[in-house]
Amino acid sequence: MTEPTRPTPSLQRLKRPTLVIATYSGAFIFGLIGYWLNVPLAWMIGALIFAASMRMLELPLAIPAHTRPAGQVLIASSVGLAFTPDAVSAMGSLLIPMLAAALLTIVIGFLVAAVLMRMTDVDAITATLASVPMGPVESANLANKHGVQPGPVVFSQTLRIVLLVLLIPPIMVALDGSVTDPHAALRTTGWTLPGSLLLCAIALLGSWVFKLIRLSNPFFVGALGATALAAALSLPITAYPYPVLVIAQIFLGVWLGAVFDRELLRRAGGFLGAAFVSSILMIGLCALMGLSFAWATGQQWQVMILATAPGSVTEMALTAKIIQEGLATVTAFHILRIFIILPFAPIIVGFSARFATATRTR
Repeated sequence: MTEPTRPTPSLQRLKRPTLVIATYSGAFIFGLIGYWLNVPLAWMIGALIFAASMRMLELPLAIPAHTRPAGQVLIASSVGLAFTPDAVSAMGSLLIPMLAAALLTIVIGFLVAAVLMRMTDVDAITATLASVPMGPVESANLANKHGVQPGPVVFSQTLRIVLLVLLIPPIMVALDGSVTDPHAALRTTGWTLPGSLLLCAIALLGSWVFKLIRLSNPFFVGALGATALAAALSLPITAYPYPVLVIAQIFLGVWLGAVFDRELLRRAGGFLGAAFVSSILMIGLCALMGLSFAWATGQQWQVMILATAPGSVTEMALTAKIIQEGLATVTAFHILRIFIILPFAPIIVGFSARFATATRTR
């Protein structure tokens, strides 16, 4: 095996502030190219591709720790604006479909885990943690608790999120056919300085409360919950200026792309192909579920596919905002699933452990 490429001495000597500027300048340029090419979520996808490319080339990146939560708070609070009183009342009839979608996602995760086990030599616990959408961090923590290697789990969870970000927004906008400018809905949203500042303050308060009580993903779910409540109460909040959303997308894109590095691929080894197939299978089966829910509920198929996508609530919500359809519905489906899967993740994994034990004793 050849020795991995090392950053040149000149790159290694770069001071951190210079490296931070270089990182986000490169991400901005890639995002700008995507913007010129009319790619949906261009700033996030461009930043993701830039950061992942740098990691693959084993070139240095500098990512301040607070950029990810900052991006989450800004995007989540922007999405929370959709929960107007009319939108909340309209979603009352969708509570049962929301619960059904969350439970069926777990079932689909088990089916994909079974396929992953057939394609590789991983155990039932690893396959379940790699397949059920619960996020890289949460699944890695559970892997350590159950004594299995977290590497394949983190790789699969990360790969599925990357594929969702790269595939779903462009495909959905292309199939929708009505969006000539995928940036218009985000760029032309009305805002005022007092309304934007109030929105940000409420989002930060919600994030702080959720972090204080140790709930999962506080910077997204807390900010979203607080701003959704503010929107439902018709408080005088408004959207952010478009450049703020650009910065938030770049922050999240760089973070996501940087996770997907060459070392992760090395650790994945022969697991790479199986993880790719299982991720595509998970996305495809959830899309079929979304189409079924569209037929059963009368909702638009675009909304239901975004609502039932296995993860990436941030990107799916922004895509709904781009096509200007069902933003509150898409977000509500994802948030309810998060609150069902994450608290019960230990039970889900425990079921897999018991199944594996029973299988070995037969």
